[in-house]
Amino acid sequence: MTPNDPRTALLPERDIHKTPVMECRALGIDFGGLTAVDDFNITVAPTEIAGLIGPNGAGKTTIFNLLTKVYKPTRGAMFLNGKNTKKMNTIKANQAGIARTFQNIRLFKEMTVLENVLVGLHNEMNYNLLSSVLRFPEYWRSERIAKGRALELLSIFNMQDDASMKAGALPYGSQRRLEIVRALATNPCILLLDEPAAGMNHSETDELMENIRKIRDMFQIAILLIEHDMNLVMGICEGIAVINYGKLIAKGTPKDIQNNPVVIEAYLGKELGNADSH
Repeated sequence: MTPNDPRTALLPERDIHKTPVMECRALGIDFGGLTAVDDFNITVAPTEIAGLIGPNGAGKTTIFNLLTKVYKPTRGAMFLNGKNTKKMNTIKANQAGIARTFQNIRLFKEMTVLENVLVGLHNEMNYNLLSSVLRFPEYWRSERIAKGRALELLSIFNMQDDASMKAGALPYGSQRRLEIVRALATNPCILLLDEPAAGMNHSETDELMENIRKIRDMFQIAILLIEHDMNLVMGICEGIAVINYGKLIAKGTPKDIQNNPVVIEAYLGKELGNADSH
């Protein structure tokens, strides 16, 4: 079986009899005459922490854009909890349970920390437009519940005391954490993290690893992350997919990937060398 064969999916034992939260089958996209991603197959279990790695320009963020329906695939299919997502747009995909963060932080920097999280809670708001305009009791009740929920989510990262600060005034690492909290507020079944450790020092990265595990255990969701920090990837991911030039070249456990000569030649040797030099 080849690395991009869906039958090579490695699922954690605890999820082995459950429907995969996400499954991609022969997913591909062309831009004009250029093939950016081709024959991409991956299966993510309901509570798995999985990694997607590869050199810069390999197509990782393009894959995230396909998974979140920013791009429509040229071919192939993606399933979320067994349901084909072909007719979903970005909003519908988010409502169905796909949440993401971005390589370049995308917060509402002039809004407060609390307001940023409240934006993420829009999927759970129960009042209608008339109630919000006329401020009916159900509006205030929903707002009160949402504020409590937002503070509860902020407390995961010990950020509740920053609720009234402007998001743009937070330190870089805290902005990264806030973006994760806002994504969690949409009540996802799978959380896509695009280089969550970018710009973080060693202690912040170690804390991030613990928080990712905590999120998985607390919310019982899957996490798929793109990351160049190999210490984080090898330390936290249960399954890893490696992509190069838009194609999967390997899938397996961290140990499998570390010992794969194709991966070492294409990517990992350089990255591990860089990690050792820090």
